[in-house]
Amino acid sequence: MRFRPSPTLLALPVALLLMLALGGVAAAAGADDPTPGQVGLALDVIWVLIAAFLVFFMQAGFAMVESGFSRSKNAANLLMKNLMDFAAGSLLFFAVGYGLMFGADKAGLIGSDGFFLSGIGFGLDSAPAWAFFLFQLMFAAAAATIVSGAVAERLKFSAYLIYTLVITTLIYPIAGHWVWGGGWLAQRGFVDFAGSTVVHSVGGWAGLAGAMVLGPRIGKFNKDGSSNVIPGHSLTLAALGVFILWFGWFGFNPGSTLSGLNPGIALIAVTTNLAAAAGATSALIVNWFKQGRPSTEMALNGALAGLVAITAGAASVTPVGAILIGVAAGFVLVFALAFVERVLRVDDPVGAVAVHAFNGVWGTLAVGLFAHPAAGALTGMGERAGLFYGGGFSLLTGQLLGVVVIGLWAFGGNYLLFKLVDRVMGVRVTPQEELEGLDITEHGTISYPEFGATVTAKPATRMMPNLPA
Repeated sequence: MRFRPSPTLLALPVALLLMLALGGVAAAAGADDPTPGQVGLALDVIWVLIAAFLVFFMQAGFAMVESGFSRSKNAANLLMKNLMDFAAGSLLFFAVGYGLMFGADKAGLIGSDGFFLSGIGFGLDSAPAWAFFLFQLMFAAAAATIVSGAVAERLKFSAYLIYTLVITTLIYPIAGHWVWGGGWLAQRGFVDFAGSTVVHSVGGWAGLAGAMVLGPRIGKFNKDGSSNVIPGHSLTLAALGVFILWFGWFGFNPGSTLSGLNPGIALIAVTTNLAAAAGATSALIVNWFKQGRPSTEMALNGALAGLVAITAGAASVTPVGAILIGVAAGFVLVFALAFVERVLRVDDPVGAVAVHAFNGVWGTLAVGLFAHPAAGALTGMGERAGLFYGGGFSLLTGQLLGVVVIGLWAFGGNYLLFKLVDRVMGVRVTPQEELEGLDITEHGTISYPEFGATVTAKPATRMMPNLPA
């Protein structure tokens, strides 16, 4: 008989964490029994930390999706970019980004203090601030890592590190301050609960800017204007990545309540899941009618499209509203992919622009349509009503303003960045390096050595060639 752990056994790890936290609270307070306020504080800290850990696991999901949808000769390069945008981004967000995003508001535009977390102390009451920083760091890393898929298989690793520096310390934190740091968009009532615009559209527009500056991969477009499919090397890895991301989104959205005592957590988890399911189903069916076959790739990206779309309104819509948002996200995905490739002539190997930018915009606007007062009252988002529930156009127009301004900021800032880096040092590898693959030419490694190596890596070059050996 297969062993099935009881619900009590499954709850033991969480109970142990809670006991340890409460014990620390009581000891620090010099009391044997924690007060109700101390219990609530401990629950909130534990909840935010668990959510942060789930969002961190999404980095693995992004790595699997992006490497799986790319060719095997570039898999290690994609993994390296996903690793280092988190590692370097953690240090940069700690030093600068967090202060710009959540420091004291200056003219509604930027935060002006809290750099190097200077405003967080070490007393008992500082625990929520440390947890909040870690949670927000995971969001910054998610925004940054979206780009690596859109520019896959031809961007220099050194150029990617420079991009990581700028988006983590400047572009993402400033946009985030406008919405979540008390900035001017927040003051106008703009709603983006967990980041359809702040996180996903910022990353998606940055990816579009980078892909436009880089140009398409060799062999993607023909002289007559038609395009070729360049399949990724492992749908298995891509599917695993989507499931990991779906799982991590239960920290991304419900965790944005920042409170384990919020009664709306369960509703947010339900709306998140239903939108993802509807997105996958919708994208599959729409593309099936369009192309004549059920596409695995489209269904996988459809789930991500639904997740991106619901992120802004997960705490403001009903389950039915979430399903409608997810269904529309599938349509947006299918036609945005065609628009990016056939109209804009942009090569996006993993579909990041359609998933994150276009569906980030759709999901944010959808709040102005589907926001339900009862849902907002339950989750603490306020009893705001969208157009379909008698709220008129005021919320929708505010949402439109936000997506346009942040879109211009993210796309324009990153386009200028990639152009500047291209002029100074070049952003794209050479044609020979691209053909051989970035694993061997950039990192001197092979992701799948059992396939056999048919090329020789270029000799290692020093970043500072004038230094003695």
